[in-house]
This record gives sequence, C-alpha cells and structure tokens, in this order.
Amino acid sequence: MNGRKTRVLVVEDSLTVRRRVCEALATSPELEVVGEADNGQRAIELCRSLRPDVITLDMILPIMSGLSATEYIMAHCPTPILIVSASTNRGELFKTYDALAAGAVDVLEKPRGDGSDDDWDQRLVSAVRLVAKIKVITHPRARLGLSRNAPPLSAPPLPFQGRVGTAPLSVIALGASTGGPSALVSVLRDLPSKAGLLILVVLHIDEPFGSAFAEWLSDQTPHAVKFALGGEPLDSSASRVFMAAPGRHLLAEGSRLVLSDAPARHSCRPSIDVLFESLAKTCAPRACAALLTGMGRDGASGLLALREAGGLTVAQDEETSIVFGMPREAALLGGASRVLPLGEIGRYLAEAVVSRTRSS
Repeated sequence: MNGRKTRVLVVEDSLTVRRRVCEALATSPELEVVGEADNGQRAIELCRSLRPDVITLDMILPIMSGLSATEYIMAHCPTPILIVSASTNRGELFKTYDALAAGAVDVLEKPRGDGSDDDWDQRLVSAVRLVAKIKVITHPRARLGLSRNAPPLSAPPLPFQGRVGTAPLSVIALGASTGGPSALVSVLRDLPSKAGLLILVVLHIDEPFGSAFAEWLSDQTPHAVKFALGGEPLDSSASRVFMAAPGRHLLAEGSRLVLSDAPARHSCRPSIDVLFESLAKTCAPRACAALLTGMGRDGASGLLALREAGGLTVAQDEETSIVFGMPREAALLGGASRVLPLGEIGRYLAEAVVSRTRSS
C-alpha cells in the first residue's frame, strides 16, 4: 500500500456488529475505516465516492442485499470484498456462495457472542489485510506483487492432441481455493455427466460456511454433487461427483475413497495435495486433475506427482485466476501439462475423456 494505511469500508446494518467491526479494525495501525454503510445501496455510493482498498460486507442488508451490492461493485467499481456474515440457514449460505461466485474474495463468520469469539478481532484484521492484497482493479500480473519479470509461468509444452496415454479417463479431480466457487462452476458446467466418470472436488472453505456448498454446486451445474462419506468405489457404472467435506482430507486408497483426519497440509484440511498424490499412487493412467485459482501452494506438488505418474494435468492461467498462487506454483514446478484460461479447462478435460473413450 506504498506506506499508507489500508482504507476499509464497513457495511453492516446492525449498529452493534458494525461498532464491533470498526473497533477491531482500529486495533491495527495498518488499517483505517474510511466509511460505514448500513445498506447495500449506501455501500455502492460510498464505494464509488471513497474508493476504499477493501470492503467488509454483510449479506443480509435492507434496501439492497449484500449479494446485489457485490454484483454491482464487482461490475462497476471492482474492490476486494470480505464477506462478514452469519451462517444460520441454508438461504444465507447460498447467498454467500453466490457472492463469492460474483467476485467476493473470502468470508468470515460474524462474532457469535460466546467463547468462540475470543480471537475474532484478530481473525478479522488478518482476513482484511489478506483480502486487501488482491488487486482486483489492476492487471493480473500486479496481483500479490507478481512482477512482469517473474520466471516463465507456462509448463514445458505437452499439447493435448487427442491421445494422451491409453486407458480411458475415469477420474477427474479439481482443486481450488480463493476464487474457487465461480471457477468450479465454470469447469463443472463443461464436464459430461458420463456413466463411469468420477469427479472429485476439494475447495478450501472453512466451517460453518462449507456445510451446504455441495448442494449449491448441484444447483449451479448439471451434476448432483455430494460430500463424500468414505467407502465409495473408484469404479462404478454411475457418474458421480464427490466433494471433500470441510475439515477432512479426501483421498483414494486402494479401490475406494477414504476420509482422513490426518494433520493439515499447507495449513489446509482438506488438502488438494493429499487428493492429487493419492490419485498418483492409485489410478494415475486414468486420472486427470485441474488446479484452479487460489492462494498459497496447496496442490502444486500433488499435480506434479500425478503428471509424473502418467496423469493428465492442467493449471488455470494467470489472466483468469482471482489469485494466481497455487496454479503458478504448479506451473513453475512443471506439474501442469497445460496452463489454460478458466473457460477452456472444462472443455479440454471433456475432450480428453471423449478421446480416451474412443481410442480404448
């Protein structure tokens, strides 16, 4: 921020909660609350006039909802948005997912008023500082300090020409983090509901906000998405989409899916690396994986392991990533056989599935 304070717009209709948010932000010398709004329409007005660096935004607001405000702001005056909302019912959770898909960066639960709030102020400050680093109004190469002089970001060329490997593709794995809801919808909409095709999804989204995400994905795509329970077979005549539940690793072990409470990887549980590495060990020749937008490096080494074992691997490109963190790490490691724009990933994987099926 060039030595100046990060300017925050706080949007919350409850005066009590709004004061709590402002007081928490005031504890950081790096942050400055420059405006407060109690409805979505006022939030848009202040965003346009104040040009804050980051917005904390509630979902349930009078006059104009948080979702509508998010859609307008990201279309007309793009600004990093941290959703600060309750998670008390399915409808509110779905609105949160819709806002994330519309461009909001991350989500934090409101203080509950019990012992779980002891470190809430600190978590809010950390989340605001992190979200503010995502430069949604600048060229993607400026995001998170990436330079135009950064090392080459594409993996060694390994173009798909209709025949990669010999076994039919029966497993597709998708991993995503920041910006993941909209990315997953984009890819899943282009993937076939093919008999015998198993699609596995890992998204970094914490409880309590992850509890209804599989149901939301089902509403947004042609697929019936369910949280894996463990024990599901890798081979089946039915098309299936399983997602890792928040707080548990999802992996392939032998011929079945397994849930694990093993320690977090890269501070993540579920971890994308855990899933990708398990596929490299169990079914690499018939597996493909895509590492989508996200902060950090989870999934990068797993994508490399899968590629080295004979799997087909893809990373989302910089231009279309909300955060070019995980895909960038995978590309620099050589873990991605292709680096593609988001809009091409689902079609590329679908074409690979069809090609392998025809050639078998």
